Amino acid sequence: MSIADTKKGMEQKMEKSIAAFKADLAKIRTGRAHTGLIEHVQVDYYSSMVPIGQVANLTLADARTISVQPWEKKMVAAVEKAIREADLGLNPATQGDVIRVPMPPLTEERRKELTKMVKAEGENAKVAVRNLRRDANEQAKKLVKDKMISEDDERRAQDDIQKATDKFIAEINKLVSEKDKEIMTV
Repeated sequence: MSIADTKKGMEQKMEKSIAAFKADLAKIRTGRAHTGLIEHVQVDYYSSMVPIGQVANLTLADARTISVQPWEKKMVAAVEKAIREADLGLNPATQGDVIRVPMPPLTEERRKELTKMVKAEGENAKVAVRNLRRDANEQAKKLVKDKMISEDDERRAQDDIQKATDKFIAEINKLVSEKDKEIMTV
């Protein structure tokens, strides 16, 4: 394994960490409705738990309401129950075979809690990126120990690894500040 392989592998893993962080951010509720809030909700479909997207069509009725239309009429009650029990603070209402999920307005206190959650998720993502940096640096040290590269090459590699880490940390900080701004906007 060479330094280039190490850096490439580290950057790919860091990009995956960023993608996972973005997915976590999508689940955190803002004042607006979006289907990402309930996509992970599990529904009991003939004795097996499946994501809500596999038993119903999720759309936005308006800026503050998610519309859920189960594909089978007998699934309406199960889908409504799953949304209610998902502990998202949502109260679905059934109208015929369509379930409407209105987004309640966020209180100032709840907005502050959500920003704390966003910052905690951001910190977890930064820790993941830093762990990948540590692993890459250890691989570089191992290559020096095995006499596959020189110490100068290791130093350059560590500088490159640190630059990549700084880039990904900056991206995480940017995502956190954007989400905070989105949450605090009334």
